[in-house]
Amino acid sequence: MLSACEYTTMTDPTEDTQMRMAALDHVRKLGEIHDHLTAAELKPGFVFQGARIPLVNPQRGIFKPTQMRYLLSIKTVFPKPGAKVWYDDQREVHRQIFESEETIDYAFMGQDPNAADNRWLREAHEKQIPIIYFLGIAPGRYQAMLPAFIAGWDATALKARVAFGALDQEILAPPENALERRYALRAVKQRLHQASFREAVITAYNGRCALSGLPESLLLDAAHIVADRDERLGQPVVPNGIPLSKIHHAAFDAHLIGIDPDYRLHVSERLLVQKDGPMLEALKRLDGGKLHPPGRDKDKPDRDRLAERFERFKAAA
Repeated sequence: MLSACEYTTMTDPTEDTQMRMAALDHVRKLGEIHDHLTAAELKPGFVFQGARIPLVNPQRGIFKPTQMRYLLSIKTVFPKPGAKVWYDDQREVHRQIFESEETIDYAFMGQDPNAADNRWLREAHEKQIPIIYFLGIAPGRYQAMLPAFIAGWDATALKARVAFGALDQEILAPPENALERRYALRAVKQRLHQASFREAVITAYNGRCALSGLPESLLLDAAHIVADRDERLGQPVVPNGIPLSKIHHAAFDAHLIGIDPDYRLHVSERLLVQKDGPMLEALKRLDGGKLHPPGRDKDKPDRDRLAERFERFKAAA
């Protein structure tokens, strides 16, 4: 847990500082347990000296608990699904973050820059106070990006600018220069990319492993068919992903399991000749089977991507 003395602002350490450290520490621990945060994890808040203190306001994106002097958190809400499936538009929702270089914009509440919520943003900017940014990655699901800092406040444009500190830093100080801001934002983009891709792929398959049917999302990964470093076919879109349990993901990445363009499953000879208990036998039984399909045809794995990946499987045999 971070100590209060490691939190440096323009003010002396106060009870607000101690509460803030407790809040950030609590949210970090939640992130170690959960792939994403929902109302179930956020609603209980955190406990400070025996009292419960909220982390967010369910109805508003800018939040300061009554027990604290300064802003604690901001939130970007992912649009609820309507006529469209939510992940069809996820790249547009996150476009501004991916296109930014150092900071990202955060809109004021309403049109009055002097409204309480917007004043909290201004104070956080003036004091350079570390806050928590709950970034929506899917409807009702968030990634906690911390520490975040209000790096600018524009009454005319009705928006603030948000910068991020290094995600693994111990001292919660704002980035000192453009290089540090760019480095931290790149880390946020990578987390956002991974989290939103995972949520979309697992949602498309109704929360089940596409090989075994395992229905526990905490045990599932979103495996890329073509790695995201491939500029031609590596985009983070659902047809480039397959939800796999941890062991199936490892076997797929090691080319011990292959999937051909007709969605047939192939198990490498290396595994087929081994005899060593029920887990191995379950993997071997996949040979000759077929991929469990997603709910929509448009979400099925792309055949061209599968063909390219299957060639690598055959070459590794």
